[in-house]
Amino acid sequence: MTHTIEILPGILEQTWEAVEQKLLLTQTFAHSVHVDIIDGVFVQNTTFLDPAPFAPFAEKLTLELHMMVKNPIEYIEPFAKAGFTRFLGHIEMMDNQQEFLSKAKQYGEAGLALDGPTSLDAISVPLDTVDSFLIYTSDRVGFSGPALLPDRLEKVQALRAQTSAPIEVDGGITDTTLPLAKQAGATRFATTSFLFSDPDPVKQFEVLKNLS
Repeated sequence: MTHTIEILPGILEQTWEAVEQKLLLTQTFAHSVHVDIIDGVFVQNTTFLDPAPFAPFAEKLTLELHMMVKNPIEYIEPFAKAGFTRFLGHIEMMDNQQEFLSKAKQYGEAGLALDGPTSLDAISVPLDTVDSFLIYTSDRVGFSGPALLPDRLEKVQALRAQTSAPIEVDGGITDTTLPLAKQAGATRFATTSFLFSDPDPVKQFEVLKNLS
C-alpha cells in the first residue's frame, strides 16, 4: 500500500506570541502543523493552552493537536471549536482509549500517541479502530531538541506490520533520521528543532520534503 508522506512543522511554545510567529511562518510553506500542548502534569513543562486564537489559522492549515495532558478527552471539543481536525492523545494519560477515540471521531481524525518508553502492548483497543498513531522517537515527550533513539523505530516497524493507518514520528526528526523513520514505516514526520532552530526554516522544510 502506498502511504501519503507528510512533513509537519511542530510548535511547542509557552506564549501566544511565540506560537503565532511560527504559525504565520508555517502557513507560507506547509499545509499542516503539529501543535504540542502540555499541562505540567504528564511532563514537567507547560505550553500555551488556549484554543481560541488558533481559529483564524484553521482556514489555511490542517491543525493537528498533540495532547501531552491529563485526560486529553477534555481538550478535544474546545480545540475542535477552534478548527483543529486531528487529535493525538497520549494513552498514558487517558482512562478509556475507546471513549477518547469515539469523542475525537466526532470532530475529525482520532489518533493515539505513545511516549518513548511505552510499549505497543499498552494499546487496549483494536488497531483498526484507530485513525492514526504517533510514536515518540526520543526519550520522553515534553521538550523539543532531544535526539532520535534508533530502538524507537523498532516500535514503528512492529506497528506498521499490524496496521495500514498513518504512523507519525515525533522526536529528533532531521535530514539524517527521516529516511530511517520512513524505512521503518512512518508516513508523517513532526519536526520542531530541525526547522525552527535554523535561520531558514523554509529551506529546512524543503530538505525534508525532498527526502520524503
